[in-house]
Amino acid sequence: MAKILVTGVTGVVGKGTVEHLLKKGVPASQIIGLSRKKEEIEDLAAKGIEVRFGDYFDYDSLLRAFEGVDKVMLTSTIAFTDRSTQHYNAVTAARQAGVKHVVYMSIMRKEGSGRIMPGITESDLFTEQVLKSSGLDYTILYHPPFTDLLSAYYGPDPYENGIKVPANNGKMAPATRDELAEAHAEILSAPGHENKTYSLGGSDAVSFADIAKILAEIKGRPVPFTTIAAEEYIDMKVTQGFPRNFAEFITNWVVAIEEGEFAYQSGDMERLLGRKTKTFREYIASTLA
Repeated sequence: MAKILVTGVTGVVGKGTVEHLLKKGVPASQIIGLSRKKEEIEDLAAKGIEVRFGDYFDYDSLLRAFEGVDKVMLTSTIAFTDRSTQHYNAVTAARQAGVKHVVYMSIMRKEGSGRIMPGITESDLFTEQVLKSSGLDYTILYHPPFTDLLSAYYGPDPYENGIKVPANNGKMAPATRDELAEAHAEILSAPGHENKTYSLGGSDAVSFADIAKILAEIKGRPVPFTTIAAEEYIDMKVTQGFPRNFAEFITNWVVAIEEGEFAYQSGDMERLLGRKTKTFREYIASTLA
C-alpha cells in the first residue's frame, strides 16, 4: 500500500485529511503527517501516525520528510507569505525524493476569469504550472469558500449588528473544511485520480442576502441586510480588529463572491463524497444544536 504524507497537519484541513484517511481504512502505519510545529500533534501520534518535521523554506528538511513517500497532499500555505517559493520547494523536493503523486489544494477560479486575488491567485497559478511540468502525477483540487468560516465575512453577531457587505445576490457554492478534507482522503486513498483536476464547490449555492434570510428564519429574529461600498466594509473590518491588509484581503473575497467567482458546481464533491454537502442552513442548525 502507498505511503501517504499530508502536510499542514496542525491545521484543520490537514488534520481532517489524516482523520478521514483513517476512517477509510488506511492503516496508520501508511500515513505520515508533516508539520513545522512540534506542538499540537500529540493526538495524531497517539493514533499511530508518524509525524515528520519539515519547513517549506528548508529544502533539506523536505527531502528528509518525503523519503519513502508515494503520495503527498500539499496543503497550500497561507496568504501574505512567499507561497510560490514554498510550494516550488515542496514539489521539487517531492520529485527528488521519489514521490510519485502530488495532490495540491488550490482556490476555485471561474472559467475564463482574469481575476487576481492578491496573495493567492498568482502563487496558485505558479504552483499548478510547476506541478504540471514536474513529471509527477498530480491532482489539483479547487476549493470554494469554507461554509464554517463564512461568519468571518458577514461579521460577529448578525442578530445584533445585521449583515453589511459589498455584495447582494451573487452566489457561491461553499463546503465545510471537514467535507473538503474527506474529499482529499478519497482522492489520496483510491487510484484513478492522477493528472486530473476537481472543482469542489458544494451542493448548495447561497448569497449573503440568502444568509441573512436563513439566519433570521433559524432563530425567528430579524437579520437586517445592507449592501455597502467596499471601502466602508474595509473600515468596518479594521474597526472590528482586523489589520488593514487582511481587511482588504477579506473584501476581495466578498467582491469575488458577489461576481460569481466561486459559484461553479461541477458535481465533483458529490461524486467524491457519495452524497450532497451540507447546506448553509444545515450547518448553522447543527452548530446551534
